[in-house]
Amino acid sequence: MINFEALFKISYGLYIVSSGTKAYGNGFVSNTVFQVTSGPPRFAACCNKENHSAGLIKSTGHFSVSILQSDAAATTIGTFGFKSGKDLNKMEGMDLKYGETGVPIVLNDAIAYMEFKVIETYDVGTHLMFIGELLHADVLDPDSEALTYLHYRQVKKGVAPKNAPTYIDKTKLEKKSAGGEFAKFECAACGYIYDEEKEGIKFDDLPDDWLCPICGSEKEDFFKL
Repeated sequence: MINFEALFKISYGLYIVSSGTKAYGNGFVSNTVFQVTSGPPRFAACCNKENHSAGLIKSTGHFSVSILQSDAAATTIGTFGFKSGKDLNKMEGMDLKYGETGVPIVLNDAIAYMEFKVIETYDVGTHLMFIGELLHADVLDPDSEALTYLHYRQVKKGVAPKNAPTYIDKTKLEKKSAGGEFAKFECAACGYIYDEEKEGIKFDDLPDDWLCPICGSEKEDFFKL
């Protein structure tokens, strides 16, 4: 038996990993970026094979990591964590810079950033693990604290996107209802609660293209409380 609550005790940060060029770039929210060597400094970043960013990292051979602040906006996490670059240009309207490698660096809600050159790629099943050698890093906000996955879950009430290495099927997180005519559904990206009793419309009766009014996540990203 696996008690999935045990997995939530592992410490993670929350980052935006980006790649591409000035002409076109993409990024995704990751909680699996970690340092693996000190000299030279090298980091590992995991990316789901189905992520649009995986192909960009492989083609450019570079990626950037934006370290998010603890009060990062739900819209930032929603865009990069719960939307696909195959469907929209995530970089449009974002505060960007292009570093030494030419890859986009997302500055929204970032307290620091790093740029990497891919030196090894490992197939670890559902994900690719990119080992990057650190080329450049800088601090944007020395006074703000970094966003941790624990803070994201406990305070922001968020869960991992479905392509994240730490994703757990939302049906395993749903709590049994104590009964009653109405139910509540929570947005996995930003924690917004859809209350059927207050809204007067059953969640299942909402149109399939209905979006979270706070962060724009899709209906399928909600889970029942």
